[in-house]
Amino acid sequence: MRNSLFKLLTPFLAIIAALFVSALLIMATGHDPLKIYQKMFSMTFGSAYGTGQIIFRTTSLILAGLAVAIPFKLKLFNIGGEGQVLAGAFVAATVGFLLPPQTPPFVAIATCSLSAMIAGSAVALLAGWLKVRFGINEVISTIMLNFIVQAFVGYMLTWHLAVPSTVHTPEIIQSAQIPMFGSIIGIWDKSPANFSTLIALAACLGAWAMIFKTTTGYEMRAAGLQPEAAQYGGINANAHILRAMAAGGAMAGLASTNFVLGYKHFYEAGLTSGIGFIGIAVALLAYAHPLWLVASALLFGFLEYGGLTVNAYVPKDIFMMVQAVTILMVLVLTKAMQRV
Repeated sequence: MRNSLFKLLTPFLAIIAALFVSALLIMATGHDPLKIYQKMFSMTFGSAYGTGQIIFRTTSLILAGLAVAIPFKLKLFNIGGEGQVLAGAFVAATVGFLLPPQTPPFVAIATCSLSAMIAGSAVALLAGWLKVRFGINEVISTIMLNFIVQAFVGYMLTWHLAVPSTVHTPEIIQSAQIPMFGSIIGIWDKSPANFSTLIALAACLGAWAMIFKTTTGYEMRAAGLQPEAAQYGGINANAHILRAMAAGGAMAGLASTNFVLGYKHFYEAGLTSGIGFIGIAVALLAYAHPLWLVASALLFGFLEYGGLTVNAYVPKDIFMMVQAVTILMVLVLTKAMQRV
């Protein structure tokens, strides 16, 4: 009971510690931390545009977090979210501008989203296959695949698909564009927040149901907790490794639709940069729980955009350090809990 309570409190203690560290750093720049925090809140959750920016960032972070959380149930560390999101974004944009202009919206959006999921899943599945077939650690293979995907996309964009004199692909067809909240229901107006947020929330709920309410999820968790006992009980751990990596990669690929289908409507160089790595932090803070990911992603979305809003007063790098300190504190407190 005490361990469960401590585990529940750990994220809050980590956040408080990180905010304390950031307050010291802000004071070192000659500013009042309370005034900086107040300005952050007023320019983020205190305005419709700021809230929309946070929702926009949170959407992709939820799915990037799921890309880490699902394989983590099998004690797999998917570091390849960066490459998987990039692959999904590039494929979604490519399919989006190649579709016939008269394609119905539901078909166009579904086709682009599914294509992005397949692209992300294929990259992650390759890392899973390398682990199952040759015993190659997924941390190493996913990191290397990040570079391979980045190089391939860079080549295709530069030499084959970029609009002349630009660094982006042609715009996707209009029916493949996910509408923004402001244009349909009038909230978060002028911000990039769009209806792909509902897709991200549905993905969280679906992942939770799959992991905790199905036989497949039970076997995945069993194989992660006790691989040898699970194997003795007839559970094929290798098959679940492939499933978990494929599912995680699909979520990473789906994260790209927020950028491509809902915001830019094309792929450009650097569009998804950093989202896969922040997704790792999101998953760690949420203990890889699909539902807790929403709150974790919201926090990181707030820190990411909030840092930009006060960049004129203090360096936004301070709030990047807050993210890092938060995760370090979670790891330290978790280890301390295990020793008690």
